Amino acid sequence: MIGGGKTVGLVMMIVSAALLLVFGAWLLTAFSTAETSSGGAVLGLLLALLVMAPLFGIGAYLFRKGGQEQAEYAFVAKEKQILNAVLARGQVTVNELIADLQLPREEIEKMIQDLVGKQLFSGAINWEKGVLYSVESQKLTGDHKCPNCGGDVQFAGKGLIVCPYCGSQVFLTKRAAAETATEKAA
Repeated sequence: MIGGGKTVGLVMMIVSAALLLVFGAWLLTAFSTAETSSGGAVLGLLLALLVMAPLFGIGAYLFRKGGQEQAEYAFVAKEKQILNAVLARGQVTVNELIADLQLPREEIEKMIQDLVGKQLFSGAINWEKGVLYSVESQKLTGDHKCPNCGGDVQFAGKGLIVCPYCGSQVFLTKRAAAETATEKAA
């Protein structure tokens, strides 16, 4: 369950607060009936805090971590939407992604770059036109043609092929990049 730590943490914090309230009520009752001494009450309070403070602290930690987990999952889900849109449509514009995901352009571009860095996106990007192309990287390395304009592409370095005519950048998986580097060296 995504973000389950948030729920568990909240329950732990509520339980520890409830236990502290119950103990406080017992302490007030004990004082009103003169059943306990002040030394015994202080000792009881310290023991109660010794048990409830860590319980509350662990709950707060789990609550915070669960929230972070939910945020990370939401980010990954948006990246997955980008990949699915490109694969399903063949090509997609950044403006279409902005409309689909309801996110600013900078965040969409950051997600695309993150996908490229994770080696999950293998295709072409024309940043000037704002178009992403779904292209099998093995096919690109075989015919050396740009998916945007059809011009000859050039190997530009680690996993990147660039079209000198239209400026499209083609990102390759590690395997395809290694094959391309081997071809260029030969």
